[in-house]
Amino acid sequence: MPKRIYRSKKKLGQIPGSVIYTGERSKEKLFIDAFDYTKDFCTEKELQSVQESFKYKDTDSVTWINLNGLNHVDQIEALGKHYALHPLVLEDVVNIAQRPKIDEYDDYIFVSLKMLYYDDEQQIVSEQVSFVLGKNYVLSFQEAEGDVFDQVRNRLRQSKGRVRNMKSDYLLYVLIDAIVDHYFSVIEILGDKIEDFETAIFAGNIEDDVSQKIQNLKREILRVRRAIFPLREVINRIEKNESPLIQKKTITYYRDIYDHLIQVSENIDIYREMIWSLMDMYMTTISNKMNEVMKVLTIMASIFIPLTFIAGIYGMNFEYIPELRYKYSYFILWGVMIIMFLGMLYYFRKKKWL
Repeated sequence: MPKRIYRSKKKLGQIPGSVIYTGERSKEKLFIDAFDYTKDFCTEKELQSVQESFKYKDTDSVTWINLNGLNHVDQIEALGKHYALHPLVLEDVVNIAQRPKIDEYDDYIFVSLKMLYYDDEQQIVSEQVSFVLGKNYVLSFQEAEGDVFDQVRNRLRQSKGRVRNMKSDYLLYVLIDAIVDHYFSVIEILGDKIEDFETAIFAGNIEDDVSQKIQNLKREILRVRRAIFPLREVINRIEKNESPLIQKKTITYYRDIYDHLIQVSENIDIYREMIWSLMDMYMTTISNKMNEVMKVLTIMASIFIPLTFIAGIYGMNFEYIPELRYKYSYFILWGVMIIMFLGMLYYFRKKKWL
């Protein structure tokens, strides 16, 4: 939470449209690659600067330009200036706290969303990804190198599927679909974590920090939910969009993404309820264990109360206690106490309290 407040304060007092990177990866290197293709050819090239991408704007082929390194705001501003991007679009590109959204302009459509994945420490990572859809190009902006688009690149190289035969709107669909498909992997890991916790709690294998782990899992679910739920509205607006940049035959594919998002959202809601149930189950288990301890202590106290009473009577310092002068009184007293002890154990077992 403190980090999120810090990021929001970094832009206080700034002029709207100010391109200020709000992330923490300030040392990321700039990496730009470009795919230029038609159904007959596909060229892949690593660009040394954004200026090399300017030549792709007005070609007849479809071009995907991918920029990694949102901390390089000067390069992003240069790219935005050449492609006539609105300053507010560039502001949203480098604002990694931006919720998923879509903005429609005359010559392009801007889409922002979150790419989710687990790092090596099994911590969920949410990375800002932005797209600009033009007539014959798609610009993508990522915070750091590494993404979920490898299969898309292979399909372009090997001319698999429809992507090489379609326009830029279909390329945008393929990229968004790759991100949404990866959501399934994320929620599958979440589901496995919840099932592991559930099994451990049922088996009584409760660790000291299990409540903290459940809270962390709850935060992960909320983070995934914040990333996915607004995206449904984005895809819904693309479906209803009348822009010439999106062809009618492509709308069907976006509708498929919307169906996937509904499925993911339903799973998230189910997992969210399961996590609340896990906390209740954990508290119930702890309460039951405490009750078991209290029951044992109560039974032990109930057994020793009459024995303590008898011992207390004969421990009094009165001179005339008849049994004290009897030869076998000590052994009789022990016998009575043992019989009472065994009798109470038998009674508790018969009542199934032990």
